Amino acid sequence: MAAKKGTVEALPSTMKELKDTLWKAADKLRGSMDASQYKDVILGLVFLKYVSDAFDERREQIRTELEADGLNEEQIGQLIDDVDEYTGRGVFWVPARARWTYLAQNAKGTQATVDEHAKSIGELIDDAMAYVMGSNPSLAATLPMIFNKDNIDQRRLGELLDLFNSAKFTGQGATKARDLLGEVYEYFLEKFARAEGKRGGEFYTPAGVVRVLVEVLRPDHGRVYDPACGSGGMFVQAEKFLESHNKEGSEISVYGQELNERTWRMAKMNLAIHGLNGNLASRWGDTFARDQHPDMQADFIMANPPFNIKDWARSESDPRWKYGVPPAGNANYAWIQHIISKLATGGSAGVVMANGSMSSNSGGEGEIRAELVEADLVSCMIALPTQLFRSTGIPVCTWFFAKDKTAGDHGSVDRTGQVLFIDARNLGHMVDRAERALSDEDIARIAGTFHAWRGTTADSGEYDDEPGFCKSATLAEIKAADYALTPGRYVGAAEVEDDGEPIEEKIARLSAELFTQFDESSRLAAVVREQLGRVS
Repeated sequence: MAAKKGTVEALPSTMKELKDTLWKAADKLRGSMDASQYKDVILGLVFLKYVSDAFDERREQIRTELEADGLNEEQIGQLIDDVDEYTGRGVFWVPARARWTYLAQNAKGTQATVDEHAKSIGELIDDAMAYVMGSNPSLAATLPMIFNKDNIDQRRLGELLDLFNSAKFTGQGATKARDLLGEVYEYFLEKFARAEGKRGGEFYTPAGVVRVLVEVLRPDHGRVYDPACGSGGMFVQAEKFLESHNKEGSEISVYGQELNERTWRMAKMNLAIHGLNGNLASRWGDTFARDQHPDMQADFIMANPPFNIKDWARSESDPRWKYGVPPAGNANYAWIQHIISKLATGGSAGVVMANGSMSSNSGGEGEIRAELVEADLVSCMIALPTQLFRSTGIPVCTWFFAKDKTAGDHGSVDRTGQVLFIDARNLGHMVDRAERALSDEDIARIAGTFHAWRGTTADSGEYDDEPGFCKSATLAEIKAADYALTPGRYVGAAEVEDDGEPIEEKIARLSAELFTQFDESSRLAAVVREQLGRVS
């Protein structure tokens, strides 16, 4: 698939076609590699392409600025390699032998001549990763150096590098290479998650589910935290939310923690590609065993922690268990209480949980839930459709918490002592036989209902309970339901439109139709018996 020397292979015109083409090319590399190593190889290449393109873009900007100042080529050469001119603008410094153009020049075959001895393309890429990490302390121990393994086809690796080189990712108008590469990175993450099934759920939350959290919470300032951040999808969607509202990613400060080393590396690269300066701690680690942001209080928390963990680092004396000690056999309420413990005054949170969390009474969970409700921390409960996650068949919901439900300063409605319930189980559409997705309209309906209830937007309109979909319940009503938080208990059934036919007439008509069908069924059964008798 590599372009011949001196030519550039024609690439697909649309972004979707380009992503599909790159995925198919990348898929040729899989060979005997296990899925996780293959993922590291491909995402590592995308990241290297990103840092190199961003570096080249900044280099051209510096040249243009110096030329405008009247400097000649010799003077430009003396100033264009000032590292501060790059890092001061949020651009990673990329040494000469780590730049994509240098690698692409040596990607045509399996060997390249460097310093009078032969190196494979895999060795060159490993060297490039080392150079980039060595020049940028924030990337220390982040990038993969696995490209020269015996099970990696060096010829195909070179072809893939060459194809990425042909794809300039320049976009249209003001679209930057970073944005397009970010799209490719997210696309590949989704494809890997689908390919890995249950394991894929450890690092990837479906974009529609993340957008529900983001559109309800609207994280537009302050500290945004995810205690089980996976590959960083919550942060990326928060940045997209800001962009859609003409705000910069710098409006938020990102904090996260991740248990899995490889996933932590993916998240670091993902944030860098999207220009987010995230604090994911100096290394990966268990949030329960060691909170790596112990003193941080967040304005917004978004999380999709692993469901129903039975083996977790539990300490009964942990100060986070303010509302009750979570059971040893399930960490759901440990995640919930950890998240609440990290909320700043006025902060809000959205958490994806298994449906069982809304009504379980085992191991003291019912008592903890009652305490959370009575503390007036729960602001909204949303039951989501099935099959949103390929990685699990467990039905899921989202919990939303708020430290302050009073009216506030922006005309919002005082919702003290109330909880909004939304039953969204009937929303969504099947994208294939195994997976359901939420449309933009579905997400807008969910978020719009919340903001109408909260009174936080001028265009959200007045809130009204909608039978079968949403209900604002009081704490007294929730207590009467034994503190179960399942939306279906509260929203009731959707109203059936009255067709004007009197009930007595309708019953008589339907009864007559039913008896007619019974008679027809009996007639057909007699015909079948007669035919079978002739056969025998």
